[in-house]
Amino acid sequence: MKKFAGFTDEVSHEIEAQIAVTKELGWSGIEARMVTQNGKSVHFDDVDESTFLDIKDKLDTAGIQIISYGSQIANWSRKVTSDFKLDTDELKRIIPRMQKTGTKLVRIMSYPNDGLPESDFRKEVLRRMKVMAKMAEDGGIILAHENCSGYGALGARETLDMLGETNSPALKLIFDMGNCSAYGLNAWDFYQGVKTHVVHIHIKDYRKDPTATDGHSACFPGEGDDFVAKIVADAKRSGYSGWFSIEPHIAAVAHEGKQTDGADKSKEIFLKYGRMFEAIYSLPLLS
Repeated sequence: MKKFAGFTDEVSHEIEAQIAVTKELGWSGIEARMVTQNGKSVHFDDVDESTFLDIKDKLDTAGIQIISYGSQIANWSRKVTSDFKLDTDELKRIIPRMQKTGTKLVRIMSYPNDGLPESDFRKEVLRRMKVMAKMAEDGGIILAHENCSGYGALGARETLDMLGETNSPALKLIFDMGNCSAYGLNAWDFYQGVKTHVVHIHIKDYRKDPTATDGHSACFPGEGDDFVAKIVADAKRSGYSGWFSIEPHIAAVAHEGKQTDGADKSKEIFLKYGRMFEAIYSLPLLS
């Protein structure tokens, strides 16, 4: 089975459209993030039980698995000084749902700093990680940290420090190659430093763009600076057995307020992105 999935909310927040585009690619997994409830866009972690069960039923009928919950825990919107109860409550709420959908991974981050001295920032991040890792252990799920925002995204050294200090089998890594150039890091070097702890890979690519606000813009996989083909080949060669999940960020970027409108263009971009990734994945491995 091809273990390919995607953040299908970049096509539409309607679960029916998310199912349709996944089926069109011939894939069997999605990462659950934004969905529609009573005509409004809602984070999947926040939907009521009736909506959750309806979405689960539709996915089950279509033969599509939720391979990860793209949660809000410790993400770009929750600084290290934010109310920790937001995260623990979210985790308490979704662990039973993850058990119902047979989903092992919940995507988390590790808090943007909020002006704290570096030592205090690190200390508070690690305190929170230890609490949540224990909750994850008890719930039989895995916190999968994405190198997107927070202490663990600063570089391989900080990531390994976070893993070592938390010291939990319930804390593993999502490696998102596209987040590296967007944060001024070399994706290949970062990946090499952490790859033995990676259980999930996001396919994303950026290239230098002097017209963009931060000097980079999202592009199709293999057309940017984030070593997509090289990292995918190395993962295959190294015996990686997790999922590859596309997150184009071309038509929609949640943290920039750039949301999909469900238009055909969003679907076309997603399908093209998925097929380009498949072509990269299919390249022969060179010795």
